[in-house]
Amino acid sequence: MTTPEPIRRFVEATNAGDTEAFLGTFTTDAFLSDWGRSFQGPEQIARWNQSDNIGVKSHLGIVSITPAEGTYRVRIAVKGKGFNGEGDMTFTLDGDRIASLVIG
Repeated sequence: MTTPEPIRRFVEATNAGDTEAFLGTFTTDAFLSDWGRSFQGPEQIARWNQSDNIGVKSHLGIVSITPAEGTYRVRIAVKGKGFNGEGDMTFTLDGDRIASLVIG
């Protein structure tokens, strides 16, 4: 399956360490949940990005993508100075942006 554009940009921005591009992949009212920790909107998602993503030099690789009823379940391989290993991310898209991302 071809990677949907917002998910591709999310991965590329993370791997490039480009915070501005990373935040630009989300809608203005986006929701992110990371194993039960919730973040709403650009300021909170920017905090998560600093503590758990670009801020810990994460590098992402897509292992698989499974579309399901308006969402995409993406198996991601992560390397960096934070979490290392594989995990699932469920993306809900709104046009060319991410409306929600649930990790775990």
